[in-house]
Amino acid sequence: MATMPGISDALDPANAARSTLKLENTEKRDTLIKIEKRYQKQWQDSKIFNATAPSTTEFAPGSIAPSELRKKHPKYFGTFAFPYMNGTLHAGHSFTASKVEYTAGFARMQGKRVLFPLGFHCTGMPIKACADKLTEDVRRFGQNFETYAEEEVDEEAGLPAPTQAETKEDITKFTSKKSKATAKGVKLKYQFQIMLALGIPREEIHKFADANFWLKYFPPLCKRDLNNFGARIDWRRTFLTTDANPYYDTFVRWQMNRLKDLDKIQYGSRYTIYSPKDGQPCMDHDRTEGEGVAPQEYTALKLKVKEWAPDAAKILQGKLPDSATVYFVPATLRPETMYGQTCCFVGPKVTYGIFQASQSEYYVVTKRAAWNMAFQGIFFKNDSFPRDASELAPIVELTGAAVVGTLVDAPLSVHKEGVRILPMDSVSPTKGTGVVTSVPSDSPDDYATVIDLAKKAEYYGIKKEWAELDIVPILETPSYGNLAAPFLVKKMKINSPKDTKQLAEAKDLAYKEGYYKGTIIVGDFKGEAVEVAKPKVKAQLIKAGNAFEYAEPNGHVVSRSADECVVAYLGQWFLNYGENDPAWRDQVLDYVKNDMETFSSETKNGFEKNLEWLNRWACARTYGLGSKLPWEPKFLVESLSDSTIYMSYYTIAHLLHSDTFGSQPGLLDIKPEQLIDEVWDYIFCRREISDELLKDSGISESDLQTMRREFEYWYPLDMRISGKDLIPNHLTFFLYIHTALFPRELWPSGVRANGHLMLNGEKMSKSTGNFLTLNDAVTKYGADATRIALADAGDGVEDANFEETVANQIILRMYTLKEWCEDVSADPSLRTSPTSKNLWDSLFENEMHTLVHQAYAHYAATDYKVALKSALYDFTSARDFYREALAAASMPMHRDLVTAYISLQALIISPIAPHWADYIWQEVLHKPTTIQNALWPVVPQPDAGFTAAYTYIRTTSSAITSAEGHQIRKKSKGKATQYDPEQPKRLTIYTASAFPSWQQKYIDLVRDFHAKASLEDKSLNAEVGRMGEGKKALPFVQGLKKRIQTGENAEDVFERKLAFKETDVLGQMLRGLRKTLPKCKGVEVVEVVGEEEGKKTGRVV
Repeated sequence: MATMPGISDALDPANAARSTLKLENTEKRDTLIKIEKRYQKQWQDSKIFNATAPSTTEFAPGSIAPSELRKKHPKYFGTFAFPYMNGTLHAGHSFTASKVEYTAGFARMQGKRVLFPLGFHCTGMPIKACADKLTEDVRRFGQNFETYAEEEVDEEAGLPAPTQAETKEDITKFTSKKSKATAKGVKLKYQFQIMLALGIPREEIHKFADANFWLKYFPPLCKRDLNNFGARIDWRRTFLTTDANPYYDTFVRWQMNRLKDLDKIQYGSRYTIYSPKDGQPCMDHDRTEGEGVAPQEYTALKLKVKEWAPDAAKILQGKLPDSATVYFVPATLRPETMYGQTCCFVGPKVTYGIFQASQSEYYVVTKRAAWNMAFQGIFFKNDSFPRDASELAPIVELTGAAVVGTLVDAPLSVHKEGVRILPMDSVSPTKGTGVVTSVPSDSPDDYATVIDLAKKAEYYGIKKEWAELDIVPILETPSYGNLAAPFLVKKMKINSPKDTKQLAEAKDLAYKEGYYKGTIIVGDFKGEAVEVAKPKVKAQLIKAGNAFEYAEPNGHVVSRSADECVVAYLGQWFLNYGENDPAWRDQVLDYVKNDMETFSSETKNGFEKNLEWLNRWACARTYGLGSKLPWEPKFLVESLSDSTIYMSYYTIAHLLHSDTFGSQPGLLDIKPEQLIDEVWDYIFCRREISDELLKDSGISESDLQTMRREFEYWYPLDMRISGKDLIPNHLTFFLYIHTALFPRELWPSGVRANGHLMLNGEKMSKSTGNFLTLNDAVTKYGADATRIALADAGDGVEDANFEETVANQIILRMYTLKEWCEDVSADPSLRTSPTSKNLWDSLFENEMHTLVHQAYAHYAATDYKVALKSALYDFTSARDFYREALAAASMPMHRDLVTAYISLQALIISPIAPHWADYIWQEVLHKPTTIQNALWPVVPQPDAGFTAAYTYIRTTSSAITSAEGHQIRKKSKGKATQYDPEQPKRLTIYTASAFPSWQQKYIDLVRDFHAKASLEDKSLNAEVGRMGEGKKALPFVQGLKKRIQTGENAEDVFERKLAFKETDVLGQMLRGLRKTLPKCKGVEVVEVVGEEEGKKTGRVV
């Protein structure tokens, strides 16, 4: 059997990571992983991450307010979006999870009770669609697909047709240095091939034809990977969604019932993205392509044919009944401008169909548009939608070129005798109906085209007068007059329809000006603002039978079942988000703006923008996995609607069941059928206990109180962490439903959104081999190196970058640091006398205190990249400075400081690298218990004098070594040098007793800004620049600012007093400097005390 190049590679699970870094010597990594496994087992055996609220025995129900209980026993409750169980976790999942991880670790060190739970999402279409595909694969090829023969692959098959707005480059091309077959990528046609590529053994794959098998297979792998990552998860509280877990099922049904009671769920007909193949709405998480795409609503005009062009008449002869009325149907977003129609455009090369809409009416549109209309009551009734495009056949097909010259009646147009169908090369068959009505008074595209057509009438095969109908004013605008399009085309010097960039800009300007500031100056609504008149004109057209509503997806959408989606108008249950419930929307918007922590302005702006446009959301479907809609069980609750408040379920899950499926009872031995809606109302603070509740549920009062205690203690959720791509749907829904069902004090405290994760500076992609699962990363680098590299990857909403070279370097860094800690702890030569401490000891101790405080502030702000810098890179740099300074002075380090360093290093890096930290804590420092229970170290505030001296020493040393390096480089290039760096030398350091006079005016400037508390104001730098000595003045001013910001007394800075004695510090540096500079025979410090006849005078100190 011949193998198609690329197919066998695509089926190899290892192929997804073929372009990632290859490791060779792994001895150090293996040593660290062995340590990690030991501590992971210790944590799991001790159940150290199991978190529990203060019991009702400790604090009787009603004896203390929940808010007071949380003050008395501080807590942290953090979550990230539970992963979907159609595969294993990849590095992107772990990036988001790591943010909860670091914060959970830091919260433990703050003395808080910490809850980090995780469940598994199984609701929706993806699992069911894949299972159904496998059923078909097994039917066709046998249980183990033994009859499958590899096929020729059409590499361009299946590529989506681009829309006009989407086309930016040739999507069939790929730029890469990989082989041609690899670069193009091979699209796996069958589901069993995809399973093989995931690493599922061939003989196991047939089991996945049962959707429930997915629910059993992937959650344990997810748990395995996160345990290997060292996640601080309370696994007692895990669960999976759908009615496979009967406890969670009752929770979802309660939620839907209560939302319906509150009129937040309603029934009605509306436009929605729809999969004809699946026969149901296709929401965001049901899509393989097109997440975030929504219906775009148009007004479809009916332009009645008055006279066919000769070519069209020949084609249609005998194919339409004499009684047929045929309409060209353009779709417009601007019905208010239809008074100005002068022609109608078609694409000359576009194929159109004539479709029968009723007994006597026929529409000319593209087949794609007709297929959309088929689900909007145009060609089929709303209760009998087609499932296949073959059910919608055109009466006849013809090209746009054939209909050019056809005379049509344009509703509302001032040209009552009719307008002509004319050619327009830029008409897209994948957007709208493929028919475009022309209003050159207000559309720059249309104006440029009709001018071009009139100039080149013969070339286009039309009569010139067809393109020269009068262009009449329709809208009056303050900026562009009453003929906006001609005005903008002339102003922007647009010469032809090919000036697409300028035309796009002009179109945007004309539309905004017309809609927001324009006034109608013709027709029945003359004098009214466009915003007011637009819906009136649309309604008038529809009422007169001259138009109808039409909608289509505003982008390309493909369902999980590989079906290209349309827009359908159908009756459905929906959550009434958006403008139809303005009080609800404004409540959420107010909370986002004024109370909720978003950790970045980008996240807050994302929520605000989304809340302004988000509208009703279909919350039920008929196909997939999920919980049944309580009042209409033929429907299932949609996947983004059963996952909005599941964080509240975490708080009591362990009390209800002890396994993922809810097949084993939990701590309270409650059965699913006891969880009636009223029980959930009580748990979630919506009602109080009554005799009726106790009787109807059969749950004891004490058990009910225990569940409520857990909820009231852990809620509100302190931090929700998700990718920024979930702001438009899940995260906004999460806020909507919390505000609807819970009292305000229990609404989420914070939402932190992060960017996507790139790998080695490029988008993660299996097809290019640049892909890592979480298991891959931890196996390859170990848990701590992976965690550190994830922290180093970035923190904002911009896309972050996991750099494998960083992870690899971290292995060496952490192994070397471990070895050093072990060796130095046993070093008998360390100083021990309390009275032997010197300047270097004090500087090191002070710098450690500085970095401990810095790391705390960064962790608290969830800025993990800079927290890592303070807690690891800068901390080891401070140790290196101390070690080198004492080595240069031929003096051993002090044992107390070395021990303090090791202890502090383990503590402040433990949120990010807990395995390494716990090893150092228990096996090097011999602490009796795990570092997971240790508190953040309490250290004194940094001493400003020592901080200034430390900075001075490092700056001065750097300046001297840089100067030496500069001379060496000049000599190596054959250039003249101030001295020969290869010859013996002496170093003289001059220190001034007074500052240069030019500096005084800048000190006065900084003093003024400091008095106004505006040192951070950008205008300070601008003022420095205006004073004319920016090159030397700006660094001086920055130095003053830094001294004040690091704690020096401001008046001492302004009086130009150093926080240390400069000559004393330089004296301490002499021996080290002499050792640092090659062939340095001596160092002297000269204090400049005056200047006579241009020469400095001073004394050697």
